[in-house]
Amino acid sequence: MTDLTNENAADRGRRFSVAPMMDWTTRDYRAFARTLTKRTLLYTEMVTTGAILHGSPRERFLGYNEVEHPIALQLGGSDAGELAECAAIAQEWGYDEVNLNVGCPSDRVQNNLIGACLMGHPEKVAAAVKAMQEVVSIPVTVKCRIGIDDQNEDEDLARFIDLVAEAGCTTFTVHARKAWLKGLSPKENRDIPPLNYPRVHRLKAANPALHIGINGGIKTLEECQAQLAHVDSVMVGREAYQNPWLLAGVDQTIFGEPGPAASRLEAAQAFRPYIQTRLDEGAKLNHITRHLLGLFQGCPGGRRFRRHLSEHAHKEGAGLRLYDEALSLVREPEHEA
Repeated sequence: MTDLTNENAADRGRRFSVAPMMDWTTRDYRAFARTLTKRTLLYTEMVTTGAILHGSPRERFLGYNEVEHPIALQLGGSDAGELAECAAIAQEWGYDEVNLNVGCPSDRVQNNLIGACLMGHPEKVAAAVKAMQEVVSIPVTVKCRIGIDDQNEDEDLARFIDLVAEAGCTTFTVHARKAWLKGLSPKENRDIPPLNYPRVHRLKAANPALHIGINGGIKTLEECQAQLAHVDSVMVGREAYQNPWLLAGVDQTIFGEPGPAASRLEAAQAFRPYIQTRLDEGAKLNHITRHLLGLFQGCPGGRRFRRHLSEHAHKEGAGLRLYDEALSLVREPEHEA
């Protein structure tokens, strides 16, 4: 188990987080994650400044359930004034942190100078961070890559971190691979080029006063513990969504505290009141339960559970009765129950 005795309390609180992922880390997924872990820091999907400032209703982009705390809003944007305005709104809405996306490689965000392309504009990121910090008291953090395209992973990353840290940012989560904006699709950027964990480890060693977290390709809590020997925190992405039961071990393994669920079925049952609340608000069952399809991965009946929800949860009138029918099809391994 990780030694927590001499750490700053704020750093302890962010030792493990789930990465912001478009279409995945929705309010329903985040509420479900809370049946598995209380301590994990949860991030929203990236929300652009334009959506917050001009979209309606604002609840569509910023709404969440109180159970989701601690929760961070990830912003996409590059205009310092707009980002500051959105950061202030995030604080008003009760978010625990605001995070600037400097890592997303998609064409859509590149065209609007959002995401990983900002790695090439560290002065703009520094100005944005400074502007946001001037209007909020909650942490303003940055999620970035180790570089883009032909940048030097040592010199250019060091310059980026130095400039943004000078502007007041003390917390960085670094996706440990470059983003290739020229020639690779967003999907290819998930696996190409290879991960470079040692570069992030060296970044932390060179900046002991900064909080440096690592992200990219981490799939087990054992791997998380190994990384925590070199960095301050770990952010897990796809594995935390596709295999959500991973989260059930976070509170005990990473924070030394008991988690909220002793079994997958217990977590699924604990989620029932939330499902009913969302159904009463007009949400569709399949929009909620799609985030649970990986919960019984490897369990007897797990495929039947997924199939039942996939084939029927979209139908008119689908509700808790259908959800319970799906749960009745699955059985947990005895050592987990």
